[in-house]
Amino acid sequence: MARLTGVEKTLASTTAVIFRVVRKKLGRVPRPLRIHALSKPNLRGYAMMEGAQEAARAVPAHVKKLAQIRVATRVGCPF
Repeated sequence: MARLTGVEKTLASTTAVIFRVVRKKLGRVPRPLRIHALSKPNLRGYAMMEGAQEAARAVPAHVKKLAQIRVATRVGCPF
């Protein structure tokens, strides 16, 4: 059982928008994002970092996906 559960329901507009976008993209809101939502500046920074990484065009999208899978297997994360 995790020590932190994170934010389950949100009333803050920024957090609600971020949760809605992530839920639409992934089908759920992952626990790390819920934990980041405990601090609004932390959540905003995390969302900006993720957005910048998604928008980066220096590497083709299929290479990004391969890199994500490779990193996940190296660190033992179920992908």
